[in-house]
Amino acid sequence: MEAIKHIFFDLDHTLWDFEKNSALAFEKIFQELNFDINSQQFMDIYNPINVAYWKLYEKNEIDQETLRVSRVKDTFEAFNFEISLDQINTISNLFIEYLTSNNHLIEGTIETLDYLKDKYVLHIITNGFSFVQDVKLQKSNLDKYFVTITNSEAAGHKKPHENIFKYALTIANASKNESIMIGDSFEADVLGAQNFGIKAVYFNPKAEMISQNQIIQIQSLTQLKNLL
Repeated sequence: MEAIKHIFFDLDHTLWDFEKNSALAFEKIFQELNFDINSQQFMDIYNPINVAYWKLYEKNEIDQETLRVSRVKDTFEAFNFEISLDQINTISNLFIEYLTSNNHLIEGTIETLDYLKDKYVLHIITNGFSFVQDVKLQKSNLDKYFVTITNSEAAGHKKPHENIFKYALTIANASKNESIMIGDSFEADVLGAQNFGIKAVYFNPKAEMISQNQIIQIQSLTQLKNLL
């Protein structure tokens, strides 16, 4: 790790607590619409559906609108809750609007970034919708830590495509051998970075089993203080 000068972070599920903030957004929506739904039970169904749709989106098999609406529609269907298409569209829009009302971070985020910021140049690479990601970074006060923000819309490609990493390194004025990627998606963040030729650390808080043992893994962000 001695050659590392630039650290590239994923945002959602790595630094920004998407699950907690999403649950709070849905809770607010259900209260406004007088829906008798437990937001945490809803999230237990929503989370894997959302992940599945994001993987399709990353592969360019669906567009942004399909992702935005279908993940909500499928969750209500799995939840056996009768709802109209108009209501689904309303909830999908409100979710995007309310998502950044709360900005809880993954445990250890600030401690870790404070440790790293004076030693390395920090960056973000995200597949999230740019207009939402920018607000997340600003409202959570994370933007002050990062010199460059690369989103898939600006880069024209999504992780794990090598071109988004190439774009990120170009605007960061960084070389492959002095860069490392840290993220929670094994396919998009870790394999994407490694296939492009840069080092990667898999943020794996649930200690999920992976087939490749040589991958550097951490279960807590603060473990980066011992690696970098």
